[in-house]
Amino acid sequence: MQESYLSDAIDLTLVRRVLVIKLRHFGDVLLTSPVFTVLAKTIPDVEIDALVYVDTSPMLELHPSISQLHCIDRKWKKQGIKSQWQHEQQLMQVLRSREYDLVIHLTEHARGARLVRRLKPRYAVARSYPGKRGHWWRDSFTHTYQVPAKPRHTVEIHLDALRRLGIYPTIEDRRLVLTPGPDAEKKASELMHKHDLKKGNYLLIHPTSRWMFKGWSRRGFAEVLQLLHGNGHRLVLCSAPDPAEMEVIKQILSDIVELPVVNLAGTLSLKELSALIDRASCFIGLDSVPMHIAAAMNTPCVALFGPSNEKIWGPWQVKHTLLAKEYSCRPCGLDGCGNGKISDCLMAINAEEVVSAVKKIL
Repeated sequence: MQESYLSDAIDLTLVRRVLVIKLRHFGDVLLTSPVFTVLAKTIPDVEIDALVYVDTSPMLELHPSISQLHCIDRKWKKQGIKSQWQHEQQLMQVLRSREYDLVIHLTEHARGARLVRRLKPRYAVARSYPGKRGHWWRDSFTHTYQVPAKPRHTVEIHLDALRRLGIYPTIEDRRLVLTPGPDAEKKASELMHKHDLKKGNYLLIHPTSRWMFKGWSRRGFAEVLQLLHGNGHRLVLCSAPDPAEMEVIKQILSDIVELPVVNLAGTLSLKELSALIDRASCFIGLDSVPMHIAAAMNTPCVALFGPSNEKIWGPWQVKHTLLAKEYSCRPCGLDGCGNGKISDCLMAINAEEVVSAVKKIL
């Protein structure tokens, strides 16, 4: 048993099944992966389930410590009240049948508190969110915890839920976990054969983010690609299929028409992207889920940061170089300067800095 100074540490021998709830975006969900690793290592024979939005489920599918992955589809709301109610009831029936002894809720979403009240586990833990959530929230959980006023990485904040229960993760167990799976590995192998790529002989560049205010100069990326090609690197370009992101790729490619870039933008699932990042010598990109995937695959990365806080969202436990400018206002978390979608602190980074960072990290 782990040493603890907590007077209300939970009795791990009473925990047979655990539900971890994370209703957030892709990267946020991936950053919960160490929670499952630590729980599985700490509690013998425990069954650990996850509840996430269905579109983010690839981030946790095939995690070796997860027993069942339950999903909420945000499209239920568009199917009408009756259909949504039926889906919700089916989900609740499945969750109740699992008879959880511990529920870990990792966001401020009220749904998690309502689920705890309906599932009635022996133990339940969540952040306290002072000033945002009141007595009803605190009374929903047996344990609540605070986070420091100063920035703390999201992975550690997730793991603080376990610390509050008397479970203390080792450094080794805090690594991100992402398993591409055999289908994604096969697709990656086929693409590498088609484009004559070898493991470790190409750089993977992901120049887009779903949040445009996290985006860097398109001409800057074009210049980076030209410089890296001049240095003899094979280049693979990727992005999500979102029209806005594809337009960014189109503009970048229009500036490098003659460059032999392998363009896979908009063609890969997240699992397939993971398999290709795993085989790359370096990842270059922004504060977005592909950067977190690179960390999970232990692929060295060069990450460009602007309005978001690298102390909270930076590459986790992976060799990396982080490029950010010392502006008095950053990190601001705003939707671009003056909410104009463009962040000056990001635009101040130049192409030579990115290429130099790649050279040093390889």
